Amino acid sequence: MLLFRLRPISISLSPNVQRDDVWLTLKSVLKILATPRAIPSAVANLENAFKEYLGAKYAFSFNSGRSALYTIMKALDIKEGDEVLLQAFTCNAVPNPVLWAGGKPVYVDVDSTLNVDPSDLEKKISDKSRAIIVQHTLGVPAQIDKILEIARRHNLIVIEDCAHALGAKYNGTLVGTFGDIAFFSFGRDKVISSVWGGMITTNSENLANKIGGIYKDLPKPSRSWTLKQLLHPLLFSVIIPTYYIFGKYLLAFLRIVRGVGLAVSKIERMGEQPTMFPARMPDALAELALHQFGKLEKYNTHRKEIAELYFENINPAYARLPARYEGAIYLRFNIRHPNAKEVIQDAKRKHILLGDWYKNIIDPIGTDFSKMHYTPDSCPNAERAAREIINLPTHINISSKNAKRIVQYIRD
Repeated sequence: MLLFRLRPISISLSPNVQRDDVWLTLKSVLKILATPRAIPSAVANLENAFKEYLGAKYAFSFNSGRSALYTIMKALDIKEGDEVLLQAFTCNAVPNPVLWAGGKPVYVDVDSTLNVDPSDLEKKISDKSRAIIVQHTLGVPAQIDKILEIARRHNLIVIEDCAHALGAKYNGTLVGTFGDIAFFSFGRDKVISSVWGGMITTNSENLANKIGGIYKDLPKPSRSWTLKQLLHPLLFSVIIPTYYIFGKYLLAFLRIVRGVGLAVSKIERMGEQPTMFPARMPDALAELALHQFGKLEKYNTHRKEIAELYFENINPAYARLPARYEGAIYLRFNIRHPNAKEVIQDAKRKHILLGDWYKNIIDPIGTDFSKMHYTPDSCPNAERAAREIINLPTHINISSKNAKRIVQYIRD
């Protein structure tokens, strides 16, 4: 009972980390400390795994999803005056690579799935529009068939943002296989996690050649940076079980001394480009991502089971439920409530740490909307969702007992 009180029900404290990941990470740290030699096959094996899984001809791994997206922007020769359409209700990691390349993000409102609303998309297209980034928010697929039809009519490149949706399907087909090109993220609380990491996949030889020309000149992150990221799952394997003894204080201290990095840096909130982007994926992180990729079906089956528990036990009278879609993987299970911020704070007092992706129409808090080229009131559905959103956890370390406790909290 004591451990139960000390370990929080959490949505984002390194949620994918299991015992086997901790051991693999520890071995990787020891390898790096013992010898400067890398794990030369890890990156190639990860890229090959993605090509085989998605039926893609080409795959390129990066140190982050935003490095991948920035490389796509450069391969498309996005320049000043070019517009790239993307949805509001997103992270600044999506519009920033557009800005860094010199383009202008144009924001589209969302539909009931919290993805691009095709009807608003059509209204926002201009003669300067070059591409559309289709985000599959929280693992629920966008209306990709309608979006593709609009894009083809207006000669737009379709980029699928699968950062939340590795393994999700639209009408039985994997997302990431519909557009001209797709990118994925392996951030600390994504579908699979190597703390940092990303991937581009495409079947276009033309795009692959352009990406390859950029990719060959990209650096790999330093050994010290890679070691710092590998410490993340090791530290959280201590922080989470001891959270209410000393774990949360250790986490606060590590953030102050930068022992644990921020998922989004302060300068990115101002639209500026950190020197770490773009870069290739380090071999040690690729090995961890490949290990997690081997557990993808297990992870997503679990997410769907927990989501079904929420669907069956949360009365829509208590909170608005998300779109119910067979191919969704529900990276997080979103509910909507007019007093979302108060609910999240109250749950925290009961040791339930819920999430709020995205509490800003362009997250995280502190993002300068003017630097992101967002006009207030231009996407009213997205703005309303940002005020009302609450995320319930579905990850592998959330048991049905945990989920039932959350359901009971919502009922109460």
